[in-house]
This record gives sequence, C-alpha cells and structure tokens, in this order.
Amino acid sequence: MTLTIFKKPLRVHFSPEKKLHESLRNILGFYPVNITLYQLAFRHSSVAQEIKKGVKDSNERLEFLGDSIIGSVVADYLFKKFPYKDEGFLTKMRSKMVSRAKHNQIALKLGLNAFIESNNDRFRVNKPSSINGDAYEALIGAIYLDKGYKQAQKFILTRIINVHIDMDEVETKEIDFKSKFIEWVQKEKKEYRFETINETANATDKLFTVQLLVYNEIVGTAQHISKKRAEQMVAEHACITLEI
Repeated sequence: MTLTIFKKPLRVHFSPEKKLHESLRNILGFYPVNITLYQLAFRHSSVAQEIKKGVKDSNERLEFLGDSIIGSVVADYLFKKFPYKDEGFLTKMRSKMVSRAKHNQIALKLGLNAFIESNNDRFRVNKPSSINGDAYEALIGAIYLDKGYKQAQKFILTRIINVHIDMDEVETKEIDFKSKFIEWVQKEKKEYRFETINETANATDKLFTVQLLVYNEIVGTAQHISKKRAEQMVAEHACITLEI
C-alpha cells in the first residue's frame, strides 16, 4: 500500500481561503494555484454581480468551457477503449456519459453541492435541476485554466470515470429518450408532436419514417422498421440537438 503525502504550498498556509484549498485538495488530488477560478466555478448566476453590460461574474463561462473539455476527454477515452465499435455506438456511449443527469449525479458524489453559492430564497420552490451538474462542468473549466488540459484530463479519467462511472452499466443501459423529451417539453410548456410521414412496405418488412416537431418546426427525422424505435431515435436526436 502506497501512502500519498500532499506537500502543502506556502501560499495555502497564508491564504484566507485555506479551508477551501484543503477541501478542494481532497476532491481534486492537488492544491489549486488560482483559487479565485474555483470560487467562480461555484458561483451561480443568481448571486453573481454584473461586471460589464450583460456579463456577470458567474460560473456560466467556465461551465461552457468545462462541458467542451469533458466531451473531448470522454470521446478520446471511448475511441481508445472501444477500437472496433462504430461511430453510432461511440456517440450513444458519449451521450450517456456526459448527460445532464450524469453530471448532476457526479457533482453530488463529489460533494460539490456544499460549495455552490446561489440565492436560496429565489430557489425555495423551484431549484434548477442542473445547478449541481453546471458546477461540475465549471469545475473542469477551472482545472483546465488553472493547471492545463493534461491535469483536467487526468482528473476526469482517474477520479471520475474510474471511480464514479460503471462502464458496463453505461454500455447496457438504454435511455428512454422519448419520455425524457416529453418530460422536458411539458416542463417548458412547448407544443410538440411525433408524425409518421412515410410508411413503406415490401415483401419482407416495413419501414417507418418519423419526424418530431416543436411548435411546427422539425427538430429531427428518423427511420426504422419499428415505429416505436424510430420515435426513440428521433427523440434521442432532439435531446442532443436541444441539449436536454
């Protein structure tokens, strides 16, 4: 058994944010250099101050950056782990691993909810379901800016995928994208409909073409010999396109 000893930098000893440094070291495996990046990563827009017209010092920009980095690391990981799987399989696996629900789950497992700054009064009734996952993505953005891509990649691989993601479960678990999509449109109070626009048949099978519309705008089309499967496929496409 190897005992890892973290050498505490002098900046941590004299930092007014010493407690945050220590807490983050336990999560990240290293001491942050620029602690203000991590403070920003946990600051929700509900408590952010406007620093420029239309721009707030919230975690939204870091969230955007972190989301891209996670997608890149996961894509590289899957490409190497499954060398003989096609693009469709890899896309589905990535979608499961970087879904909003998965990011929320990871954030709670890491205990990031304890660090988030938000307006509790504002969210007393309806707290955004993505607030924890957003903080996780912003944290990855902070790691990238503070320590570089390699460190962000190492954190995602060793402390997220290896510890908190069961790859066998991800591979075998099917997501009900239709239910997921319907739940979203109902919550957002949007009009939608699935339409079978073509149904062809030959001597051996049928082929259904289904399109999905939101406010009469087509968001996806899919074909399959099963109408239910075609609806699932077009709903999956819509979830990815609309970032649900």
